[in-house]
Amino acid sequence: MATFQTYTAIGIREDLTDVIYNISPTETPFMSSIGKTKATATYHEWQTDSLAAAAANAVVEGDAATDITVTPTTRVGNRTQISEKTIKISGTMEAINKAGRKSEKAYQLAKVSSELKRDMEKALLNNTVASAGNATTARTLGGLQTWLNSNYVGGTNGTAGSLGTTARVSGTDAAFTEAMIKSAVKSAYTNGGTPTILMTTPTQKVNVSAFTGVAAQRYIAPSNKPTTIIGAADIYLSDFGTLSVVPNRFMTADSGDSGEQAFVLDPEYAAVAYLRPFQTNELAKSGDADVTQLLVEYTLEVKNQAAHAIIADLAE
Repeated sequence: MATFQTYTAIGIREDLTDVIYNISPTETPFMSSIGKTKATATYHEWQTDSLAAAAANAVVEGDAATDITVTPTTRVGNRTQISEKTIKISGTMEAINKAGRKSEKAYQLAKVSSELKRDMEKALLNNTVASAGNATTARTLGGLQTWLNSNYVGGTNGTAGSLGTTARVSGTDAAFTEAMIKSAVKSAYTNGGTPTILMTTPTQKVNVSAFTGVAAQRYIAPSNKPTTIIGAADIYLSDFGTLSVVPNRFMTADSGDSGEQAFVLDPEYAAVAYLRPFQTNELAKSGDADVTQLLVEYTLEVKNQAAHAIIADLAE
């Protein structure tokens, strides 16, 4: 008698797990480390100032007072940028029995929310200058690279950005060295900053961990536990304070630029300014489909660019 096997059987249920696995990274280290504030116009402005240089200050007893020259504050600003994602889900797609989620609309909204945050992280860190835009061209914010000017460490023939309106010009790429970090941190400290974060690309994080003496260290565990070889540097103790070494997946080389960057950051002096925080807009139905938009309007507020530093033109 022939054996009835699965190869010819009809009605076998599919074995599809009720979970959707997505390993795409959603961490946004830069946005997560800086503050949040409110914008009230498409051109968000703030003021910066600095103290006069310390000087010998001694006057003759009984002498007449001498007034100083008062300097005004500096007014700077950045343009807001609109970022959005729109989904269109048919009524049938929402109604059918699905694996891994009950509501297709809710699942897709959660997905595009993470995608928007990734887009924001990239925009905040890039080398795109602020632009007012027009009826056919989108407004863009000036990314961090276009702001950092006072504390710049870069390759030969490279120049720093300025005030969000001048892009950084790439120089000759060079290998990342500890001397570059020392120079950047010292410059930021001298100008009044107290940096606490060294943010790098994944490649440059590996290079930091390869600085002399790091990979050779070991953590000697108790006899009943395995010994751990320390091959990473997550904390950098500089002459001017301790910095957390934070890798950022979205700090890739800019288009047309072969080099990478690292940022020395004082989180107190940067923020995301929201003109319109994340909002969900139900747009007009399209036949038997719901159209939903997720939108945010924001900009980068670099409260005082001299508190931070950039190390540019790093070889991959």
